[in-house]
Amino acid sequence: MQFSETGLTKPLLRALGDEGYLSPTAIQAMAIPHVLAGRDLLASAQSGSGKTAAFALPILERLAGRTVPDRKRTPQALVVTPTCELATQVGGSFRTYGRYTGLSHAVVLDGANAERQVATLVRDIDVLVATPRRLLDLVAQKAVSLLEVSTLVFDQTERMLELGLGDELKRIAGAVHKRHQTLVFATCLSPELHAFAEALLSNPVEVSATPLARGQASIEQQLYFVEKADKRRLLSWLLQDRQASRALVFTRTKHGSNRVVDQLKKSSIDAVAIYGDQPQPVREVTLERFKRGEFRALVATDTAARGLDIGGSLLVVNYDLPNVPESYLQRIEHTSAEGNGGRAMSFCESEERSYLKNIERLIGMHIPVITAHPFPSPHGLPVATDLDAKRTSRLSGPQHTRPRA
Repeated sequence: MQFSETGLTKPLLRALGDEGYLSPTAIQAMAIPHVLAGRDLLASAQSGSGKTAAFALPILERLAGRTVPDRKRTPQALVVTPTCELATQVGGSFRTYGRYTGLSHAVVLDGANAERQVATLVRDIDVLVATPRRLLDLVAQKAVSLLEVSTLVFDQTERMLELGLGDELKRIAGAVHKRHQTLVFATCLSPELHAFAEALLSNPVEVSATPLARGQASIEQQLYFVEKADKRRLLSWLLQDRQASRALVFTRTKHGSNRVVDQLKKSSIDAVAIYGDQPQPVREVTLERFKRGEFRALVATDTAARGLDIGGSLLVVNYDLPNVPESYLQRIEHTSAEGNGGRAMSFCESEERSYLKNIERLIGMHIPVITAHPFPSPHGLPVATDLDAKRTSRLSGPQHTRPRA
């Protein structure tokens, strides 16, 4: 398929041509026709899959064809994102794709000068991109009206739910035009996300462009069966290898991140934790320091790491296996910014075996098991299924030999 076959008109096709884009990605090909048709949509796609254009292009197409009233234009489309970084990126996409349409956009986000943002909202605005709490503050101040918003987009919705913003999102949905189109985009689907979408969407279309096999081809994956009490010692042992120059370590909770950082520091390994609810300037400084190599391990939850631009190649360690299997793919993709491979290590304790089973079912393969480490679990070979039993043929290597990291 070419973009010229999607129903987009010349101004947008010209802008796409300027950027060298001729063919839509999978999520764009799936989503654009439904958005153009005015359908509500629940869509999942990995970061870097082109999902911003999947909603930005059809929104611009629909707005460009409307009749413009003589009075001041208030937002006709609203995009809500969890972070300032993502809001800025989305705003840039609307600017790029809409350069020949005559449509305008504005970005309002936490941490920026509120008075300056209020002044921005005085102008004609077709598309508004915002973080939830700053948006609600501006609505309460009557600095912006959402009554004419006919298309509402929640981007990286699962992250906003993880941050406890569900009530804020429902308030935003209640503040827009009663007859509006709602688009819910996420990097992975979960029962919580489906419940949220079911409450807001009307007869939605569900599409998914999650590349189930994307993490397999070029990323070397390893699995370590280990008791919960030995996880921190195993991590320190693995990171003693100086070849693991930079590591991104995933934990399930914020408190777990802090405990891991403390353990690594006791082992003379520089580490810092990053949180989803940290002030934006703190997050940016932490990321820049990590990119410069000022510390070797960045410890994060899925919420904190989602959407991060870390750059370069690094080791990913799943200290805690994710209970949402799609999160596994998102994590290991951080091994290389260019998608050219890398290494991902996963720890599995006995209570996480069901998570492992779901992950392996999703990726369609068994993750090779490494037994050559000082802290093997005596219950490390689950045999509940034929799928698990096949691991026995993969166990090899001299005991206590640290694998290349």
